[in-house]
Amino acid sequence: MAPISTTTFTSFLFFFLLHHIFVHSLTRPTGFTTDLIHREFSPLSPFYDQSNTKFDRLRNTIHRSFSLLSKPSSSPNTIQSEITPVSGEYLMNVSIGTPPFNILSIASTGSDLTWTQCQPCTRCFKENSRLFNPENSSTYTKVPCNSRPCDIAVDAFTFGSTSGRPVTIPSVIFGCGHANVGTFTESSSGMVGLGGDPLSIINQLENSIKGKFSYCLVPLNKKSKTSKINFGNNAVVSGTGVVSTPLITKSPSTFYYINLEKITVGDQTLEFKASLNSRKGDVEGNIIIDSGTTLTLLPSDLHSGLVSKVKENVNENPVRDSNGLFDLCYSIGDNGEVENLNLPNITFHFTGADVDLTPTETFMEVEEGLVCLTIVPSDEFAIFGNLSQMNFLIGYDLVKNQVSFKRTDCSKQ
Repeated sequence: MAPISTTTFTSFLFFFLLHHIFVHSLTRPTGFTTDLIHREFSPLSPFYDQSNTKFDRLRNTIHRSFSLLSKPSSSPNTIQSEITPVSGEYLMNVSIGTPPFNILSIASTGSDLTWTQCQPCTRCFKENSRLFNPENSSTYTKVPCNSRPCDIAVDAFTFGSTSGRPVTIPSVIFGCGHANVGTFTESSSGMVGLGGDPLSIINQLENSIKGKFSYCLVPLNKKSKTSKINFGNNAVVSGTGVVSTPLITKSPSTFYYINLEKITVGDQTLEFKASLNSRKGDVEGNIIIDSGTTLTLLPSDLHSGLVSKVKENVNENPVRDSNGLFDLCYSIGDNGEVENLNLPNITFHFTGADVDLTPTETFMEVEEGLVCLTIVPSDEFAIFGNLSQMNFLIGYDLVKNQVSFKRTDCSKQ
């Protein structure tokens, strides 16, 4: 699937808006929940390798986070199909067309376009499963556009549901790729875009799901449990302990930006100063919240201060990470636990929402007997990654423009 020009993008967006108004003018309140499958740690994932140790799986996961630090940014005015889903950590089963054709896709809040490979494919990356054939779907419609090739289409999408009753959305705009480039793997077929742009599944379904989705990510050591993603009525985050922070509108609109004011370690506070923010120097919307990035990334100066404050609060001598990936590590011995180190809680103070992280959400055993701080420096962008989000029910409300957090045992959801 080739890049689409800015002119085509404008024409497509106009079509999209007309289509959206027409298809969703009849509001059908929908609430459903489906599984999010961790690509490395879940036995349900085709990437799961039983011969790997938990440290092998974690190493693979962490390396994908570090690959983000060298990933080039793309123009927000271009639909670019050379997408790199190696940054996504969770998979979702969806079905396209009538009758439904099942595909396993990366689900990512850092992507907009929902996309899969399609027959006939003149240039495709190798894939273990069969490709979607539009000719076999009675509900498939190709979207006309002014460039060749143009692979935007509309078809029915069916989502599995934990209720046992699949939910079908009759018309979803997606990319149906016949000439594809990128670094996909053989075990997945495309992307489910959960980002903030009008192209994303979330915005396409705005009227039926009321602009709401949420997820609850199970800790990686709970591999027998599956994380959940909720839409519409099922996605409401409420009750005791909920805190909310505004979503900040910025470019590119794919990402969900929130505002980090300061970080507390024990009783010591570090301010997120405007000078610490990368490139533009603006403090509003200074961090992205993303389910597809494993590690949390902070500007170097803020990260350096954080490491210093953690050291001051721990009565142990740091040890070196032999792989050179992490700046702060401690030894717990062969049979130790993270909890035995008496590590401090780290609180992220977002505007209006204090999110208190226990050591199990900020440190992880990365090799036998070695635990490391999973918050790393980056001067390209700041990201609140998924290790820091585990065991929180996190809700996105695109009508109220806010993100909500609620401490939750996600293995019981």
